[in-house]
Parts: sequence; structure tokens; C-alpha cells
Amino acid sequence: MSRRLPLVLGALALLLLPAGAALAQGAAGGGGVTGIPGLDALLPPGNGAASGRILQLVALLTVLSLAPGLLVMVTSFTRFAVAFSFLRSGLGLQSTPANLFLVSLSLFMTFYVMAPTFDRAWSEGVRPLQENRITEEEAFTRITDPFREFMSAQVRPKDLQTFQDLASRTFPKPQEGEKIDLRILIPAFMISELRRGFEIGFLIALPFLVIDMIVSTIVMSMGMMMLPPTVISLPFKVLFFILIDGWNLLVSGLVRSFF
Repeated sequence: MSRRLPLVLGALALLLLPAGAALAQGAAGGGGVTGIPGLDALLPPGNGAASGRILQLVALLTVLSLAPGLLVMVTSFTRFAVAFSFLRSGLGLQSTPANLFLVSLSLFMTFYVMAPTFDRAWSEGVRPLQENRITEEEAFTRITDPFREFMSAQVRPKDLQTFQDLASRTFPKPQEGEKIDLRILIPAFMISELRRGFEIGFLIALPFLVIDMIVSTIVMSMGMMMLPPTVISLPFKVLFFILIDGWNLLVSGLVRSFF
């Protein structure tokens, strides 16, 4: 039996050789007699080789997985999220409005503010790339330019100068008329957005703090030591926010801060 085993394996190998050659011919030629599509037929058309297109698809999947982080880094989402968080803390509400509502509102307000930037990036970069009218390098430049202009208009000069000074030893210093490196512009923009978000949050929390102080003073003067002042001040803060049409005032102020 042990002597016949090599003979049997050799016969099977001879039988499978024509099938393997047919499969290889079909994969290389786009199908052939086997009906199996080739690798080039499965990939989108383009000037690059099959391996280059595979790398492009991998890069696209990587960018899509990092999309939430990119949304926070290069858009107005940070300012909206921080301001709405300060509003809920100032009102003294722990779970109302829910995190899902606040994040969704911040997301849609971001789309509202960034609509011109998104439209430019799509029409000048993404669409020509899909139509194979420009290369990937040119598409990257065209897509990032609208976001670069938006961040440059919103970043504080002090924050930008700080990161330029920190990067002077590792990144080349831009010459006159050259674009700022995104590795410098993005962190400076994020720091600027956090600062503006906290400034707006201070203005939001200040009126509610005054209400809390007034209610605490009244409660202490009445001798009600065991009654938490926040229990009494909460309805007054909600009523105050409703009377001044707080949501309209806050959202319109946040949108106008970008223009």
C-alpha cells in the first residue's frame, strides 16, 4: 500500500494539471471556457495595474474606517459638540437631551456649515477621480484644498504659530506663498476649536450659574438646609431657557460664528 501511494498521487497530479492551466488562462483572460472572471474584470477600470488598484481599494477602506476621526479633526463638529455639552451641564440635566440627540444635532449642523466645503471637494476632486480624469495625487490635493481653506480661516494665528515653532526642527519651513502642511494645520485647528468651544460654553453656563446662586441664597436664608438648591433651580433654569428661545439663539449663534 505504501508503494502504491506515490503512484496514485502522481496520477492525480497529472489529471489536475490541465484543469489548473484552464483556470489560470480563464483568470488571466477574463473568463475563457471556464466562465470564471479574471482579476482585471473584477477591479474597476483605470490606468494602474491590478496590484495598484488593490492598494487603492485598501486605502479607501482605511479612510472610511477613519472617517469619524477625520470628521472631528477637520470640520466644525468639535465646536458644536462642546457647546451642547456645556448647555446640558449648565441646565443640570444628566441625560436629557440624550447623547444620541446631541451628537446627531452636532453632526447635522456640521453638514450645514460644511456644505460648501463638501460640495467643492466632491466637484473638484472626487468626481473627476471617479471619471478617471485626474490622478490620485491631484485628487488628494483638490479634495484637501477646500478643507485647508476652511481650517486656515478658523484657526487662531497664535495656535498656528505655536505648532509651526514646534515643528521647525522636523518639518520644512514653508516659503512665501506655499501651503501650510496639514500635519501642522490640523492640530492647530483642533486646539483653536476647543478654545472657542470652551469660550462659548462659559457664556452658556454663566446665566445658569447666576440662577443657581440666587436660588441657593434664598434656600439658605429660609433655613432649608436639607433641601438641595438644584432641585428648586432646575425648573427655573429650564423655564429661563425656554423663554429666551434658547435652542434657536444658541444654534444660530454657533452657525454665525463660522461666517
